[in-house]
Amino acid sequence: MPALPYRLDAPLGHRACLGLVVLQSDETIEQEFRRLLPVDGTALYATRIPSAAEVSAGTLARMEAHLPAAAALLPPSIDFDVVGYGCTSGATVIGPARVAELVRGSSTARQVTNPISAVMAACDALGVRRLGFVTPYVAEVSAAMRAALEAHGLAIAGFGSFEEAEEAKVARIHPASVLEAAIATGGAQSCDAVFLSCTNLRTIDVIAAAEATLGVPVISSNLALAWHMARLAGLDTTPAAGFGRLMQAGLPATA
Repeated sequence: MPALPYRLDAPLGHRACLGLVVLQSDETIEQEFRRLLPVDGTALYATRIPSAAEVSAGTLARMEAHLPAAAALLPPSIDFDVVGYGCTSGATVIGPARVAELVRGSSTARQVTNPISAVMAACDALGVRRLGFVTPYVAEVSAAMRAALEAHGLAIAGFGSFEEAEEAKVARIHPASVLEAAIATGGAQSCDAVFLSCTNLRTIDVIAAAEATLGVPVISSNLALAWHMARLAGLDTTPAAGFGRLMQAGLPATA
């Protein structure tokens, strides 16, 4: 019997193809990305990287060895406009330049980003210099991230942490608790914006309410990463209102 005829079509991501390296323990980032990225003509492909059940500087550093294999599992037939490594604290510990080197070496990514680099770019785009900083992390991890943000020229005007090392619990912190933390941290000091760190923290449904109360932008790891990946890929459309001021911002001229 002869083969059935067929014709080839353009790839699903005819506007942009995006890749995402997701932690094995992350329950949140993919759910939020589906809502944050424009759908029409944008394809998102995810791969998983082994990660520990508890977050510490040591467990984060160990992900460096797994990054090439994780990135290599993205479809090799796709020319990726941008690949994001979805771990704020991991990118801080491993280093954004090293993350980019490893991902590029094992994938077709034209550009690579991560949440900590995305947050810095978001602060630049919004003119933020005094930042309220909320984390779920234990002290050593929060301290490393604070040092990275300060090295970028950001003053940490307010700080608060849930001090939770277990990833499964971080993913289940109630959004109401996240909202309370954002308002308490941002309201205690004069801040230009508030940053809610961690891709496993449920944040996008509290951003608008937090901004309305505080009167300043509220940036989360997932919001910043989705925004940065979209802008680096040349996507200028944004989702419906409700995800905060950042989604209306373009990349800074130096990006």
